[in-house]
Amino acid sequence: MNTAADVFDLAPVVPVVALDDAEHAVPLAEALLRGGIRTIEVTLRTPAGLPAIERIAAEVPDMVAGAGTITEVGQAKQAADAGARYLVTPGTTDRLLDDLDASGVPYLAGAGTVSEAMRLAERGASAMKFFPAEPSGGVPFLKGIAGPLPQLRFCPTGGISPATAPDYLALPNVGCVGGSWLAPKDLLAAGEWAKIEQLAAEAAALR
Repeated sequence: MNTAADVFDLAPVVPVVALDDAEHAVPLAEALLRGGIRTIEVTLRTPAGLPAIERIAAEVPDMVAGAGTITEVGQAKQAADAGARYLVTPGTTDRLLDDLDASGVPYLAGAGTVSEAMRLAERGASAMKFFPAEPSGGVPFLKGIAGPLPQLRFCPTGGISPATAPDYLALPNVGCVGGSWLAPKDLLAAGEWAKIEQLAAEAAALR
């Protein structure tokens, strides 16, 4: 991982996961890898987030673990120290962007409007997250900004399903999509790793 755009090459769908139990991290990462998905965004929405990233980084080195829902100054360093190889934010502020830059870790900063995307571009970003994708205009929005902002590529996340993911992935300015459907909480709780592997294989085949 040298740049944020490298995330786009890892998988067509990035699993976005909020883990309640860090014990699930390693078997989940292994199941996703078997299905052909080489990255996972572990969000910091739960206390298990950082420990889960640590375990994946230490025990499943072929899985590229990212840290999502970076919203506060200080979290970027915590995630980097845990072994996160990229960072993801739902939105941005100047203080948060400064903190992300200081971490030295590639990041997909969140943008939901044209102005936010242009602001990130001014900071040197060419790859970013589009969030929340569906409520913010979805595929038509991304089509609309491809002309005036052809240098930008996005990872749309938020409200995307297996049915709508191909529509996003067909756009020239979309590098991958984020989806929570690859690791639903019921399958995690039941340890249904084979089913998660199947969902990962179906997602990997979208590209």
